[in-house]
Amino acid sequence: MMSEVRTRFAPSPTGYMHIGNLRTALYTYLLAKKQGGKFILRIEDTDRERYVDGAVDVIYKTLRDCGLNWDEGPDIGGDYGPYVQSERMGMFKDYAEELVKKGKAYYCFCTKERLEELSAVQKASNISPMYDRHCRHLSQEEIDKNLAEGVPYVIRQAIPEEGSTTFHDEIYGDITVENSILDDQVLLKTDGMPTYNFANVVDDHTMKITHVVRGNEYLSSAPKYNLLYEAFGWEPPMYIHVEHIMKDAQHKLAKRDGDASFQDLLDKGYMTEAILNYILLLGWAPKGENEIFSLSEMIDAFDLSGISKSPAIFDPLKLKAINAHYVRAMAPEEFKEIAVPYIRRTCKRSDVDLDLLCSVLQPRAELFTDIPEQVDFIDKLPEYSTELYNNKKMKTDASTSLDALKKILPILENLGEFTQDSVHDALFKLIEEMGVKNGVILFPLRVALSGKQFTPGGGIELAVILGKEDSLARIKKGIELLENV
Repeated sequence: MMSEVRTRFAPSPTGYMHIGNLRTALYTYLLAKKQGGKFILRIEDTDRERYVDGAVDVIYKTLRDCGLNWDEGPDIGGDYGPYVQSERMGMFKDYAEELVKKGKAYYCFCTKERLEELSAVQKASNISPMYDRHCRHLSQEEIDKNLAEGVPYVIRQAIPEEGSTTFHDEIYGDITVENSILDDQVLLKTDGMPTYNFANVVDDHTMKITHVVRGNEYLSSAPKYNLLYEAFGWEPPMYIHVEHIMKDAQHKLAKRDGDASFQDLLDKGYMTEAILNYILLLGWAPKGENEIFSLSEMIDAFDLSGISKSPAIFDPLKLKAINAHYVRAMAPEEFKEIAVPYIRRTCKRSDVDLDLLCSVLQPRAELFTDIPEQVDFIDKLPEYSTELYNNKKMKTDASTSLDALKKILPILENLGEFTQDSVHDALFKLIEEMGVKNGVILFPLRVALSGKQFTPGGGIELAVILGKEDSLARIKKGIELLENV
């Protein structure tokens, strides 16, 4: 019987949540929940040079906003804490010294100067920099003497000098690496702090982690991890290494290059659900045609076989299309609640029918941040060129548009009730009498009312939103402009 599935997301608090990190969290969460297992949050904060104040709160907030709630973690505890790496420091030296006793690790007393000189010589000789194992074969007498004299040391992993190491990845299968190319990595630094690679192995084992999802930049470290598990006599977890997210065919998406974080995308007007849905598809393909998933649907659909071995390219257009789906699927009252603050950035008029305005915005909205520009003509008609009336598709030009506006003006002037139905019926009666396409009448009306070719809603909706008095004034302005062409 398989033990309980336990996955972990172990971010470093170095700033905002990068898209790649959030994808790792999502896949890790889905893998656990698909199997009815536990999703653990561990904060790896031992790199104090890169530590950013407030970043832990960003991690908490991002995961919670996305619905990726953890079962164990720093704030809620659990049976295998502490869940902050800096609070676990006491154990690592004991584990490192256990490996020394087993002959799987050794004390290294090399100075920084010697290591720098070694690296420089290797680079000059076009040799990949590796520790030359100078201290690996020191006599016990030399080791005891150095320790007694307080000579600074690190503890290094004793990689087998011959043969090969094979590890299994759920995406890439079995991968074999010659031991001769593996460096005797440092496990414990001179200050007694563990290195990232060592702490990860010890923490994952002591927290009973069964599956590890991480970027494939760690593939090269996986043999060393496996050798550590083997040295301790521990069962290694299942590995799932995922490909990079790329900005384009040549460049990785990277936080240090200013590429989008989760917060950046929120600030640009993307919805949390849409961002999470899109990130799911960056490197994972569903079995069917559907690409829109709620979080619960993601859990049901997620399967490791859908993870790609090829890098995923971040496509802003696809993200926008997915966001548009979520915007249009909102209940009208929910859309209005979010949209009104954006409307009010440029539209201050109190006599505007916000329900009608939102009803024409929602089917056309892709991002809420687009709304201010879409409605900026409502308070004041912008200056515009009569070239806007020229439209091949609508079969309109300055002459036909002038004729249309002159016919529209008296009809709207004589309307008693100025509602969407009354304006619609009156204008469509005109269209029928003239025997023309709808656009011949309605397109010039749209331009005259907005000073734009593209607006939320057509001429009829705009007229009602603006009201009779303002609509008539704008139509007269359009006639005046066209008469002067």
